[in-house]
Amino acid sequence: MDIIQLSQQIKSEGLRQGFDMVGISQAEFLEEEAFDLEKWLNQGLHGKMSYMENHFDKRLDPRLLVEGAKSVISLIHNYYPAEPNLPANQPKISRYAWGQDYHKVLKKKLYELFRDIQAWVGSEVAGRVFVDSAPVMDKAWAKKSGLGWIGKHTNLITPQKGSYFFIGEIILDLELAYDAPIKDYCGTCTRCLDACPTDALTPYQIDAQKCISYLTIELRENMPDAYREATEGWVYGCDICQEVCPWNRFSQAHTEPGFEPLGHHHYDVEAWEEIDEKAFKKLRRKTAMDRIKWEKMKDNLKVWMGNNSPAS
Repeated sequence: MDIIQLSQQIKSEGLRQGFDMVGISQAEFLEEEAFDLEKWLNQGLHGKMSYMENHFDKRLDPRLLVEGAKSVISLIHNYYPAEPNLPANQPKISRYAWGQDYHKVLKKKLYELFRDIQAWVGSEVAGRVFVDSAPVMDKAWAKKSGLGWIGKHTNLITPQKGSYFFIGEIILDLELAYDAPIKDYCGTCTRCLDACPTDALTPYQIDAQKCISYLTIELRENMPDAYREATEGWVYGCDICQEVCPWNRFSQAHTEPGFEPLGHHHYDVEAWEEIDEKAFKKLRRKTAMDRIKWEKMKDNLKVWMGNNSPAS
């Protein structure tokens, strides 16, 4: 089959496997993103995520991750829950961590699609699968592949679908038919910027040091005093900028069994007060909450309890 037919077959199979959209872009150096990333790092806006400084060239050029790479297949997968409301007056967990670990769920699908491509074209096709597992600028590639635009809150927004999506990639040494980016539809809206309680956002840029997701997950040490009263109940991640985004009024419930809530997002105060290190380790092995250790979660819960005590 020709590259147009093959590209369409890849997209059709990706949709069959449960992905919501599939786009393809040419594997090349991300020149515009290189300038923005260097500036962001030089300003120290990545906080203590020192790994963001590593593999700078690989982040910007997929040909350094897969020798002879010609195409980047970007796929997005909805994780918006059927019952998205968070319990009142209880610790909040970002919706992406309600179900099973998305890395495992998506990689299984991506490897299956990669094997399909090899079956169609030949096993000599070389490539790699990625889901937050290597220095890949997933939002940049999704944008380049026409799956949406990067909003003022720095998340990918897909027209008529919203932003509650995971992103994965397959980088191949195979030429395909490439899609074109779409325009930015944020317009004059500033709801995400206005709603952020720590002022972490300026248009199209995030100061990770102030972001509640960073403060509750990526920052390995205890949360700085300056932000402990501004977390608004979040103990793992934060969805505020997505909750207020007008495009998310189009969000529809996912149909992936692996993302069905495991129940911890509705733990009441007493359950969180009684959880110990052993129970937390058992819980986090199943979910994307594997990002943090018990001591960090214990401090996050301490912050929540301090902000919600009768004297506060």
